[in-house]
Amino acid sequence: MNWRQTSGRLWRCRVAIRLVNPGLSPDIPELMDNVRRLRALRRQMKHQGIESLLITQLADVRYLCGFTGSNAALGITAHRAVMFTDGRYTAQARQETSAARVMIAAKSARQEACQWLASSGVEHCAFDPESTTVAELALYRKAVPGHRGFFQPLAEPLVRNLRLIKDSEELRLMKQAAHLGVELFLELLPHLRPGVPETTIAAQLENNARQHGAEGMSFATIVASGPRSALPHGHATAQRLPRKGFVTLDFGVILKGYCSDMTRTVFLGQPTGRERLTYDAVREAQLAAVEAVKPGVSCGEVDEAARSVLRKAGLAEYFTHSTGHGVGLEIHEAPRIAADQSQSLLPGMVVTIEPGVYMEGQFGVRIEDMVAVTQKGGQVLTPASTGWTQL
Repeated sequence: MNWRQTSGRLWRCRVAIRLVNPGLSPDIPELMDNVRRLRALRRQMKHQGIESLLITQLADVRYLCGFTGSNAALGITAHRAVMFTDGRYTAQARQETSAARVMIAAKSARQEACQWLASSGVEHCAFDPESTTVAELALYRKAVPGHRGFFQPLAEPLVRNLRLIKDSEELRLMKQAAHLGVELFLELLPHLRPGVPETTIAAQLENNARQHGAEGMSFATIVASGPRSALPHGHATAQRLPRKGFVTLDFGVILKGYCSDMTRTVFLGQPTGRERLTYDAVREAQLAAVEAVKPGVSCGEVDEAARSVLRKAGLAEYFTHSTGHGVGLEIHEAPRIAADQSQSLLPGMVVTIEPGVYMEGQFGVRIEDMVAVTQKGGQVLTPASTGWTQL
């Protein structure tokens, strides 16, 4: 099928970006229900006997109070929340932050957050060991030398667990980001011609993303053609697109803080029977895994839905990574869609489904969609055709 035939079947959209709060500048992200989120976090803290919590992971800070700067520490007790940052963000922090008081630190935002927590009348402060380095923990303890044993690691990542389930506003923003990705892919197809450098393709896609309102790319754009398509993370190079072979495009945009992620593999020239059969097997595996996405189904079962198709096709050994991952404020979030994962899918989760086959030195194929878990099943957020596309 040539591109003109294929493109007619592809779902097109024009993303309309609308601000919830018309008083905000277009450069300021939409305010989320931070009061509700902090309330939910405090319920978890109370349930687990946690008096106070220090949050330094920037995505968690943004999720809870809206601040988007590069330096932040959020201290939370049963009744108070204070977000510390530095003087570069004085105006920005006060514009963006809700549900927490803003404090501009004279020196270290993290040290002052620790000192505030130690002076707030609590005996212990919890921190997330998954996002805290040994050096950072030493800094925290140094900030409050008279409080031995004050900092205690969380048994589970409380904020990450809250972020697993996207609310209606998050889902709306993620759909916008995903639809923008689809539009960028459709716009790019006519430019995929033999002899064009991969870096040129990546640059054009990224420039178009910016022109359509994206804050940036979710990750370094992957354009891998010919034998390089067998590299799962084959970032764009100066190599020129071949006269004959696969071209894998894996990219995502950031829109209002939320990431998108999609992969399509197209073919230049005339394929061999083996290339066509491999593509069809990967597509069947991807469709099977998308169909398996339902509330209560384990991540491992979704992975097996894809892997079993490739196993029957004799291609399982060439599928060398997990089937997918969660996505949201970060491009890689929980849950992980992999063979050893017992986590059950729940409504509100958003995951990628991206099986692939990679034959070193020959070619590779990957197809990826973002899928939202609903009460009834899985809703594909990146509705570009996954059918065979030959240019």
